[in-house]
Amino acid sequence: FADLVLETWDLHCDRNGREHRTAAMGCKELVLRRGQPFTVTLRFSGRGYEEGVDKLAFNVETGPCPSETSGTSSHFVLTDCPEESCWSAVIQQQEGQSLSVSLCSPPSARIGRYSITLETCTDYQGSSYQIGDFVLLFNPWHPEDTVFMRDENERREYVLSQDGLIYQGTSDYIFSIPWNFGQFEDDILAICLNMLDINPKHLRDQNRDCSRRNDPVYIGRVVSAMVNCNDEDRGVLFGRWDNRYEDGMSPMAWIGSVDILKRWKKFGCQPVKYGQCWVFAAVACTVMRCLGIPSRVVTNYNSAHDTNANLTIDRYVNEKGEQERQSWDKIWNFHCWVESWMARPDLAAGYDGWQVLDPTPQEKSEGVYCCGPAPVKAIKEGDMLLKYDIPFIFAEVNADVVYWVVQGDGMQKQSIRSSDVGKFISTKSIGRDSREDITHNYKYPEGSEEERAVFEKAEHQKKSIGEEDEGLHLRIKVSEGANKGSDFDVFAVVSNSTEEERVCRVTLCARATSHNGTLGPQCGLTDPVDIDIEPGAEKRVPLRILYEEYRDKLTQDNLIKVVALLNDHQTGDILVAVRDIYVENPPIKIRILGEPMQNRKLVAEISLVNPLAVPLIGCVFVVEGTGLTEGQLVKELEEPLEPQAEAKFRMDLMPRLSGLQKLMVDFESDQLTGVKGYRNVIIAPQPM
Repeated sequence: FADLVLETWDLHCDRNGREHRTAAMGCKELVLRRGQPFTVTLRFSGRGYEEGVDKLAFNVETGPCPSETSGTSSHFVLTDCPEESCWSAVIQQQEGQSLSVSLCSPPSARIGRYSITLETCTDYQGSSYQIGDFVLLFNPWHPEDTVFMRDENERREYVLSQDGLIYQGTSDYIFSIPWNFGQFEDDILAICLNMLDINPKHLRDQNRDCSRRNDPVYIGRVVSAMVNCNDEDRGVLFGRWDNRYEDGMSPMAWIGSVDILKRWKKFGCQPVKYGQCWVFAAVACTVMRCLGIPSRVVTNYNSAHDTNANLTIDRYVNEKGEQERQSWDKIWNFHCWVESWMARPDLAAGYDGWQVLDPTPQEKSEGVYCCGPAPVKAIKEGDMLLKYDIPFIFAEVNADVVYWVVQGDGMQKQSIRSSDVGKFISTKSIGRDSREDITHNYKYPEGSEEERAVFEKAEHQKKSIGEEDEGLHLRIKVSEGANKGSDFDVFAVVSNSTEEERVCRVTLCARATSHNGTLGPQCGLTDPVDIDIEPGAEKRVPLRILYEEYRDKLTQDNLIKVVALLNDHQTGDILVAVRDIYVENPPIKIRILGEPMQNRKLVAEISLVNPLAVPLIGCVFVVEGTGLTEGQLVKELEEPLEPQAEAKFRMDLMPRLSGLQKLMVDFESDQLTGVKGYRNVIIAPQPM
């Protein structure tokens, strides 16, 4: 027999990409999911393949030092009875000189970029052909994959959806911002794979690192460390919280991960300035979804950062309600992390499912700024010793806050109020733009038997004294319309649930604050007011917060912290109430003109009214949306925007993808920053 000579071959990028649900990445290269077959067609010249005469084998390799023992290389022959646990090749069909072969990786294969070689052998005469490269990803559709997820709607949301909502604001005022994850956009896959290749564990031991890339737990830990740059590991984002962002982008200005990851690549993996928790979490979510691991961004309100790990955060205020001393322990009005879905074969049974990964640099874990993966189940059960970082996250959702009032004579008195850490833990709902509350995944109901058992196991005694039903109660209310540019009222509301008249003294104090709990200058204070209050009655003490007072003090977080203090003359008790007030930005209005259709021009009309009493200078709108814009569209206004004036412009879009897409807009100026808006657009498919 003459030698078998390979003339051409076809990796069927389009068809394989559709079957493996990677077609949205474009078809520049073959992208596959592990454990799932794919088709390659070989065309020979002179004669076709003859069974029994010709031997065909394939070689696949990944990483700089491929080896069979590390699972980064495999040599396998054409067979009739493939085994699930290793690479296999089976004849699909043969027509004349062309042969279609179905290849399949095991569901535990290492992910990454592979090369594939064909070896032919006839009468001991052999040839070898390099037939191309492909990228292998995790496969949440395969029951044997450690990231397997049963529900198709969940897989659509957590793996395939390229946009979403991230919850921000305060526990009393929850709102969402849109985010463009864009995990299938041009170049993002290459950037994510490069992130794995420059991580310190890879540089230390390339062989070991590549051999561990079959494990989502390992990958999650690497990604959590690489999204921040605190270990000088060429990580993606530089964190900053001090409101001084002039030499970079303010964390509030981003609306998507794509821009950040592309900047990181363009500048040779120099950290991108600047990130805060939701930016770190969203970029990590993009990377994990891109690699095929189901992931979502989660927000925890009143999140504790307990540096000395005693599960108690002590706060000291004076009798005016002003903070007395800086505490290293912080309460963030919200904190974002990522949950990724995976099995935990490294732990005892029962800890599979959602795992917390937190790429925001807060504390070191095994010498590196990363956090997780920590099973959400272990946080709920108080299993402090399991891998990784359970005590830190347990504190974020369970720590006590105890307020101490430092009196004129230096005496300290513990105030009476219950703890409110770890509230309204939120993520975007599946398939719709609403909030799903997942607090119950993290903690048992407050005051329940189970909660007590968990706290005992975690050696945590609740220190905050619950408010008794009997007595005086204190809370803070906000008038409607805490809008940027306007004055607004806050009230200390005192109610008396006793049988007798009570006399008390109330003080209110307001200060600008930032998202991580750092207090700024004062922007409102009442003189102490003495009030007497009938049994069963309620009284209000107002504090008017003036725009001219907060205008230059507010950080880009738009937050004001109000503290109310009540001295009960009868009992000597001191009550403290605290509330973070979010000062609202104006809305951005987005109108879509015409019938949206794939590959046909679409016009968006975007507008915003300046609510301030001063002109806005340096106004810029940034518009992006996966499948709607190529990258970002930027519109700069030539003139300042006068008070109460409307900026309005039209923008041409060319939708590439059909289906439901989000158009997102960010507005920046000197006095008004991080203003967000979005519009859902349903794009009809192009008629065939």
